[in-house]
Amino acid sequence: MSTPHPVERKLTQLDFIRLKKFVRSGEAPVLEDLICDADVVPGDTIPPEVVTMYSQFVIRDLTLNRRQVMVLCYPADAEPAKGYVSVLSPAGLGLIGLPVGAIARWASPGGEETVAQIEQILFQPEATGDYVT
Repeated sequence: MSTPHPVERKLTQLDFIRLKKFVRSGEAPVLEDLICDADVVPGDTIPPEVVTMYSQFVIRDLTLNRRQVMVLCYPADAEPAKGYVSVLSPAGLGLIGLPVGAIARWASPGGEETVAQIEQILFQPEATGDYVT
């Protein structure tokens, strides 16, 4: 059985700059490889089906067959019970920069692997023209 090729992540220039600050501060060393391997593009050219910061999207847990609406945010705005997931959390790291249809994987706080598919973007700031050039 072959392993699927990993999906290339896309980040806006603004998201890249802001996330790089977490790496430099030492808060998120695991973020460095992720953002360095991503395709960085201007905010006005990011495809509307990509998870960016403050995107609201639907994932489907492929193990539990359960859908969940999430918003990817910075740590100060995280409220997991309300679906606001920090980009520095395992789920946030698994989802940032992926397009609709991609499969994300991360370890839950209890250590179980979560495998989820991004089903739909409900809101992406850049798609509404909310970006910095």
